[in-house]
Amino acid sequence: MTSCFLLRLVLLAGLAAHEARADSVIYKCVDQNGRVEFTDINKTGCKVLDLPGYVASTPAPAPRAAPAVTMRQGAGRPAASTAPNPAGFPRVDTATQKARDDDRRAILEDELRAEERKLTDLKRDFNNGEPERQGNEKNYAKYQERVAQMRDNIGRSEKNIEALKREIANIK
Repeated sequence: MTSCFLLRLVLLAGLAAHEARADSVIYKCVDQNGRVEFTDINKTGCKVLDLPGYVASTPAPAPRAAPAVTMRQGAGRPAASTAPNPAGFPRVDTATQKARDDDRRAILEDELRAEERKLTDLKRDFNNGEPERQGNEKNYAKYQERVAQMRDNIGRSEKNIEALKREIANIK
């Protein structure tokens, strides 16, 4: 076994033991002695771990100072003097955003076409619930297992198509 595999195994076992939430962020921390620790608590010197296939919610921002509060003359309550957008907040011009949206739409439409082709092939092979038996399916239970798997694959593909169509509809 490789050390990478063992590391992942230990990481997963640790997550299961602590009942980590599915949407929590995982940090990789290395101390002065070079020891590595994986945790869901952001500490100094920790970096967010990028796990393949794992989509986490955005990490909680570091705490910051309270906004400056000023009193207006004649007003009985303070007025916050924070700007709606921080000064260093990145801005994207309309043309760039439109180009990004167009690229995203093209990618999603390609995925939709591929998923629709896959669904067509799955339904053709499924043959209305009576696919042809294969040579290794002398046992009827094996055949039924394959038919059930085909049914699941068709359902999953239909859900993927619905999700892709929703994503395409959400693009401005």
